[in-house]
Amino acid sequence: MNSRIEIQRNILDFTLSSLLRRKTKNAVLMVVFTIVVFMLASIIFFTNAVKREAVAVLQNSPDIVVQRLSAGRHDLIPADYIKTITDMKGVVSVKGRHWGYYFEPAASANFTLVVPDDGGEEGRIVAGKGVSRTMRAGDGDILPLKSYKGEWVVLSIKGVLKSDSELVSSDLIEISEKDFRKIFGIPKDRFTDLSVTVRNPKETLTIAKKIKDSFPDTRPILRSEVLRTYDSLFNWRSGLLLIIAAGAVLAFIIFAFDRASGLSAEERREIGILKAIGWETSDVIAFKFWEGLVISLSSFMAGIILAYFHVFVAYAPLFEPVLKGWAVLYPEFRLVPFIDPFQIATLFFLTVLPYTAATIIPSWRSAVVDPDQIMRSQ
Repeated sequence: MNSRIEIQRNILDFTLSSLLRRKTKNAVLMVVFTIVVFMLASIIFFTNAVKREAVAVLQNSPDIVVQRLSAGRHDLIPADYIKTITDMKGVVSVKGRHWGYYFEPAASANFTLVVPDDGGEEGRIVAGKGVSRTMRAGDGDILPLKSYKGEWVVLSIKGVLKSDSELVSSDLIEISEKDFRKIFGIPKDRFTDLSVTVRNPKETLTIAKKIKDSFPDTRPILRSEVLRTYDSLFNWRSGLLLIIAAGAVLAFIIFAFDRASGLSAEERREIGILKAIGWETSDVIAFKFWEGLVISLSSFMAGIILAYFHVFVAYAPLFEPVLKGWAVLYPEFRLVPFIDPFQIATLFFLTVLPYTAATIIPSWRSAVVDPDQIMRSQ
């Protein structure tokens, strides 16, 4: 047993010296391999981390959001819908919500104006980090907004939302109900939508059907549907990036195919010499196996480490605009590091194993040939 381990150690030592003899070619190959793994791993890390962050935030969202539709578009919902829905069995509470989009020409961006549960404080607002950065306004500063009548509503910033909530609050402004109605001209008996809390989560779908039957002009939206939509959105965005990364993947495939299609004259000569001095076919295969494994595994680990620092330390500057999706007010927040072992294993089996196998097959073909024939063919 010890002798076999010693043999493999000697073969590995010879493999490392062989790689150093062709360091330029192997270095180029490792760079390409590392870039491919880096790009794929970065997309996987970023997408999974953002999806987990979004799911964590949306867990506190309403069980059901009820919107009113008019001509197929979202419309204001009457306040008298609240009582009917509240009286339904299984409903704990129903609240009217006020929120809307305000376009700020100075920033060329949309702000999301929301009335908090406590109704807010007239004349004072709480701004999101993105709003504060874009408008260069902080605590105690003034932020004037123009109403639907063209009149200015002067608001004072009493605070800035914490950065740990920036994923959903970058463009957010918490405003009082009175100021909200003044800016958008919404009647007192109208809400943007309704949030419904149910007693038993298993009855959510049933209650949503009851709401739809009672008010055919409404659209109940379940929290599970919102989560599914976010999941599909991030999957689509990550898929878009994977398509963009196809060029690097194609380069890797070409390299792997080059290895699988045959060995260079120098490599065949090396195998012939090894066979001539007494190496067995199994030893040659082990030599090439270690060679492929050293290159692929080193590149794989380097790509994974670089991707980790790119996403969780540098915060993915290469993919940020595509995966975040904000047009102007990009949120700045730190993702909680999360690595899915299954996806890493999948990436390993799709990159390391094929390349290692691609180095063994042509080596076996050359190793079974008589060494004298190999030397004469050079």
